[in-house]
Amino acid sequence: MVLASPNSIRSEGILPSNELIPVVDLTAERSQVTKLIVKACEEYGFFKVINHGISHEVISKTEEAGFSFFTKPVAEKKVAAPAYGCKNIGLNGDMGEVEYLLLSATTHSISQISKTISTDPLNVSSTLSAYTEAVRELACEILELIAEGLGVPDTWIFSRFIRDVDSDSVLRLNHYPPIINKDNNKDMSQKFTKVGFGEHSDPQIITILRSNEVGGLQISLQDGVWIPVTPDPSAFYVNVGDVLENKEGRWEGPFCMLARKEEKNLKECPT
Repeated sequence: MVLASPNSIRSEGILPSNELIPVVDLTAERSQVTKLIVKACEEYGFFKVINHGISHEVISKTEEAGFSFFTKPVAEKKVAAPAYGCKNIGLNGDMGEVEYLLLSATTHSISQISKTISTDPLNVSSTLSAYTEAVRELACEILELIAEGLGVPDTWIFSRFIRDVDSDSVLRLNHYPPIINKDNNKDMSQKFTKVGFGEHSDPQIITILRSNEVGGLQISLQDGVWIPVTPDPSAFYVNVGDVLENKEGRWEGPFCMLARKEEKNLKECPT
């Protein structure tokens, strides 16, 4: 749920880097991984995952499919509505410099939507389904590691929310158009910062996020300090959602925000 969409972002209270964000290597010794993930959830509600096992081919094909759609004329993209949205975020009238595709993470739903977003629906459906399945397995692995780290006998207690056939998991492709400098005489370092996606927490049990090489994502810790998240296209970022936060009780997921200055396209795939 988007909580706010300010017109500009103040620089105070923003750390210069994301060195504090925990990094979890899934190929490390399992007991070490479970401890690190639980610690990251307790202290940040956010962490970076490397060596996740999802192939570069699956990721790059999904990114290509997304850019292929978002480069279409607006009239063509609107045919995909309500899966396609622009500017308006959620049901509360929040605004942002973003356009997106929102799909139910099921093979049938993806197959149906693919008919409205591509002239090659079978290929796009196959691409998005492969990505969704790979990220679902990653999400389940992380949730089971969390349960194991907490000493829960039933390690599927959290991942069952996602494995269930009636799961409400979604695949969202966010595209943040480049910020165009219309004043050629203006110092680019001082140009106006726009909000791509306002301050919000994620309502799901967990969000698995990947972006391209363009920055902008920030997270806010419990003390209100904002940390810029340096983009890493080879990694995934994990955000504790409201459901897991409420179920565990002692955890608090961070607020997130997308602020843009760069004149490049930013694409995110939160799942």
